[in-house]
Amino acid sequence: MSLETRRLAELADHDAFIKRHNGPSSDDVTTMLKALNMQHMEDLIKQTVPSDIRLGRELSLDDPRSESEALEYLAQLARQNRVAKSYIGQGYYGTHMPAVIQRNVLENPGWYTAYTPYQPEISQGRLEGLLNFQQVVMDLTGMELANASLLDEATAAAEAMALCKRGNKKSKSNAFFVADDVFPQTLDVVKTRAEFFGFELIIGPAEELAAHDVFGALVQYPSASGEVRDLAPLLSAAADRNIMTCVATDLLSLVLLKEPGKFGADIVVGNSQRFGVPMGFGGPHAAFFATSDKLKRSIPGRIIGVSKDSRGNTALRMAMQTREQHIRREKATSNICTAQALLANIAGFYATYHGAEGLRKIAGRVHRLTTLLAEGLKQAGVTLAHDSWFDTLCLTGVDAGKIHGRAMTHDINLHYFANGNVGISLDETTTAHDVAALFDVLLGDEHGLAVTVLDEQVVANGATGIPATCQRESDFLSHPTFSRYRSETEMLRYLKRLENKDLSLAHAMIPLGSCTMKLNATSEMIPVSWPSFAHLHPFAPRDQVAGYHQMIDELSAFLVEVTGYDHLSMQPNSGAQGEYAGLVAIRRYQAAQGEGHRDVCLIPSSAHGTNPASAAMVQMKVVVVECDQNGNIDMADLRAKAEQHRNQLSAIMLTYPSTHGVFETSVREACKVVHDNGGQVYIDGANMNAQVGLTRPGDFGGDVSHLNLHKTFCIPHGGGGPGMGPIGVKAHLAPYVSNHVVTPINGVNSDSGAVSAAAFGSASILPISWAYIKMMGARGLREATELAILNANYIAKRLEASFPILYRGQNGTVAHECIIDIRPLKAASGISEEDIAKRLMDYGFHAPTMSFPVPGTLMIEPTESESLYEIDRFCDAMIAIRDEIARVENGEWPLDNNPLVNAPHTQADLMDSDWERPYNRQLAAFPTAAVQAAKYWPAVNRVDNVFGDRQLICSCPSIDEYRD
Repeated sequence: MSLETRRLAELADHDAFIKRHNGPSSDDVTTMLKALNMQHMEDLIKQTVPSDIRLGRELSLDDPRSESEALEYLAQLARQNRVAKSYIGQGYYGTHMPAVIQRNVLENPGWYTAYTPYQPEISQGRLEGLLNFQQVVMDLTGMELANASLLDEATAAAEAMALCKRGNKKSKSNAFFVADDVFPQTLDVVKTRAEFFGFELIIGPAEELAAHDVFGALVQYPSASGEVRDLAPLLSAAADRNIMTCVATDLLSLVLLKEPGKFGADIVVGNSQRFGVPMGFGGPHAAFFATSDKLKRSIPGRIIGVSKDSRGNTALRMAMQTREQHIRREKATSNICTAQALLANIAGFYATYHGAEGLRKIAGRVHRLTTLLAEGLKQAGVTLAHDSWFDTLCLTGVDAGKIHGRAMTHDINLHYFANGNVGISLDETTTAHDVAALFDVLLGDEHGLAVTVLDEQVVANGATGIPATCQRESDFLSHPTFSRYRSETEMLRYLKRLENKDLSLAHAMIPLGSCTMKLNATSEMIPVSWPSFAHLHPFAPRDQVAGYHQMIDELSAFLVEVTGYDHLSMQPNSGAQGEYAGLVAIRRYQAAQGEGHRDVCLIPSSAHGTNPASAAMVQMKVVVVECDQNGNIDMADLRAKAEQHRNQLSAIMLTYPSTHGVFETSVREACKVVHDNGGQVYIDGANMNAQVGLTRPGDFGGDVSHLNLHKTFCIPHGGGGPGMGPIGVKAHLAPYVSNHVVTPINGVNSDSGAVSAAAFGSASILPISWAYIKMMGARGLREATELAILNANYIAKRLEASFPILYRGQNGTVAHECIIDIRPLKAASGISEEDIAKRLMDYGFHAPTMSFPVPGTLMIEPTESESLYEIDRFCDAMIAIRDEIARVENGEWPLDNNPLVNAPHTQADLMDSDWERPYNRQLAAFPTAAVQAAKYWPAVNRVDNVFGDRQLICSCPSIDEYRD
């Protein structure tokens, strides 16, 4: 049909985004189906998805919007938000993200589309950024070791409590002390964790810490009401009683305050949000976790360490991974998987850009303005709750109602304590003009105070809110990295050098199985930076965040329709947190039914490591269900174990499609077996990308699922976070999902404690998933799922002659990913899955998932976003690598000197004057024409993992070792 004969509605092209998101063209689809001996997509879906769980209708969603239409609608929602001046504090503060960091990191796909750095040779840039972050945290807290981020301050505090219990071998107590002046959301999350760990919580004044028989204690420094307390007596008395101490603190305050490590703290946690990251209505932000070296084997989360590569050069890697859930499963130190790598990098770069001198000026300005406010209020006769402060004042004996009225007139948000006190927290965005406005709000008109006059008085009398015993005396950020990049030119080039070291989706397909590295469309990402989403405090009044609530409600409705559940909880800010939240809801529901004794969780042997780790966190006993020779759940074993534990059975955790990459035909039956024996069904949403539009977990037996919005629904992985893991639940579980002590959620029991610091988790990245669904519509989402399945089956077909496909469904197809078995090749040639993974780097690809769910395998997931060209390029690389393995098998190349065991090859290798290898330099680094056209160079040679763990170094090495 010619353009001239089309109607206007046909020319509008509302579904244009679908063709942008989905990689294969219609010709590509025809070619791939032909390779599978099929004519129609429906043929593939019928052979792959069991008929008894097929949806049988189109999802009930709005028609797709174009990119411009979706952005305009989202802008309308954003305009319903009102960005008032926030002095609420309580762990969230106004910031200025340096523009060079915003444009070149936050808004740069070279940074935000990368994956967790499990392959260090192609991840050196973000690993260096995270090492810088660890150095910042160690320097400011005065501790010996820091991890590379956790999800938020509240969950970090909960992890600290758990570490105290694990690490305190001298105490027999089962009680944990929490000071009554910690942030309320922190206490909320700690209460939830303590409830399911079976810990007794003792809450009281910090001064009473050592009066109790407890295994650990948590205090806030400065306190939630702003007091700067000398912690030395408290922590010393605690140590004398064998009480491990945790200090929750603020990185910016530690620029001026004595570091907790000097007071004797065992663990220091907090939020790095103040280092340039917007409040974002609650997140995402990078929490930090620092401790002493003696606790290094028990610290939760990822740790970046210094090692060396095969040439002896310094190389970075994730250290001590044997602590983590993907290795230790239910015995892991934590279920943490996704953290906040992108935000940790931003915070680290903020410190790098400003350096110690710049941070002192920022902290000094915040403190001076707070001191001016304090002095003026005291001159006006206002009583302050404390005579010490860094950035927060607490006013007592005031008329909070009148102050609130004046504050609303000035578009100012303050913190109103339950006891009638009023709190004011200043930040780096506060100006002298703002302080003058605060005097008007707090004192009314004609107060007669002038900020300039007060400043002269403060300078003259040396007034400060920091007690002498709490003033910082030590230097920090003395490593050359934190003084070298002061100009924007130098910073820009530094960020670019780091970016160039890493492989991201901007370079190539990242075929990681169970990770769903799909397109993160630019139009989806744009709203994240909008001030009306970025600069809202999570505790802002409801009438100021109407746009946020409408967007969240609409996204929740979308996801309810997609999953078949009845209610959605948006609080969990990672997939692992979603698992935990879902299991908490199950346990709360069962306790309310008088079945709190149910504590057995059935988990298939193929499950993600987070599943057993999450079950352990709610004190469930993990019982493993075996898989049969085809990779499916052994139904006989499931029935036997469900019946054996029928009186104690709490739940089963199923991943669907299975982690073996197939749609198991018995899934509906498996759910029924568990229900018949009194249990609930948790469907892990990690593989939801193979279900959307085709089937719904809530229809075939699921009671609860988490959804990885950073997989299926396009939030980028950020090099290891952020993510979101909201949970969908059936109606009977809805009252038992997480509530929030500061911002209560309608329809949820008031005693259902929080699992995350903010009521809606990392809310500022939710527009990404909203936009994806809005622009795809029902048809686009279904097409995406179908193409993800088609791409995976095409890869399996192309590779089956070179590598055995380990598992297939009953009709010979796979789901959205496939597993190739390297074990026979390793037995015949000595070449391992790791050698293949490293050799793929020479071909310009990130490796598939190694040795999960089966050791000695590679799991490949292409997603729907990759074109046939890119998929063929990957398959060509794999087939070429198989041919290289054959040359080792037949003796042409020795096992200890061939392109695979020497991979990856760097520029330094090619410059060697002595090339003592039985293959030429071109084969080493330019094995195909496609590589020659666009070469990605690994930054280092193969990293020595054993060396890095035996000689653990988690701080910045000498600047000489960074030389390009």
